Amino acid sequence: MAIASTRSAPIGLVIGCIIFGLGSLIVAHVDIGGWAMSFWRLAVSGIVFAVLAKIMGQRMPKSRRAIFYALLSGAFLGLDLALWHESIYAVGPGISTLLNSLQIFFLAAIGFLYFNERQSIVQLISLFLAMIGVAMIGSPEFAHNTAATWGFVTGIVSGAMLAASMTFIRKTHDTEPTPIFMLMQLISIGGVLAMIIPMFVFDTGNILPNTWSEIGWVLIYGTVMQCLAWGLIAYSIPKLSLALTGLLLLTEPIAALVIDYSWLDKPINTLQWSGALLTMFAIYLGSLKPKPRALRRYRFFSRFYKRDYK
Repeated sequence: MAIASTRSAPIGLVIGCIIFGLGSLIVAHVDIGGWAMSFWRLAVSGIVFAVLAKIMGQRMPKSRRAIFYALLSGAFLGLDLALWHESIYAVGPGISTLLNSLQIFFLAAIGFLYFNERQSIVQLISLFLAMIGVAMIGSPEFAHNTAATWGFVTGIVSGAMLAASMTFIRKTHDTEPTPIFMLMQLISIGGVLAMIIPMFVFDTGNILPNTWSEIGWVLIYGTVMQCLAWGLIAYSIPKLSLALTGLLLLTEPIAALVIDYSWLDKPINTLQWSGALLTMFAIYLGSLKPKPRALRRYRFFSRFYKRDYK
């Protein structure tokens, strides 16, 4: 059983990443503001996780600090999603998802500043390569897209917000180990609360889905992309080496780029494709780390999920 589980983990991770990439297609086609879309995604997933937590008999953590950290993680996740949505509207799903994937470098910075994790030469080189890659992607985009600046800023900042969310997941678990479904319920609640004011400020008149079809897509976005895709990724990561995990996680921006180019007719020239490949290679290098320190950075995955999915 353990061997079969290990063999299925890469497939599960790739499928989860591709589903995440398909989520950007929903965002691009549903006529709802980016902040409101984040609100609905987290609200729908919050209901699903609340039901799962009830069925599994999982309880709220006793530590108020753990609850606060989980809610704060949700607030940062809400910001990550909202800014990623804004980037999708500005530069398309492919480039925005690739920019969001730069969160690995923000995680490295957080690890260096707050967890005393030293950075290797390979990681510093990967950061330099990523900067070159982003420049290669951006130069043609800025030439013909007036919204490119907003798209690149929101895409990169969304990666920083995702890194902050992951950091507070770690702090939640360090404070008090929290069952996965209850943790995700708290994260969803934190994100929903954080989105209420920005949603009414920035997306007034564009908050509610307009058709039954859009309602259906919102429900799919909240359940399939937030719950199923995350579950597949969460199940798979603890069963794989970090090097293979970093490589397979790149299927998300690859899927988004292919979708953007083939389905949405996004013009992507040779220089941008080369920049995308260089950036993804840099992200892969940035995910590599000597085993003991890498385990410290990603230990929240193994602690959370090996108990719930073994």
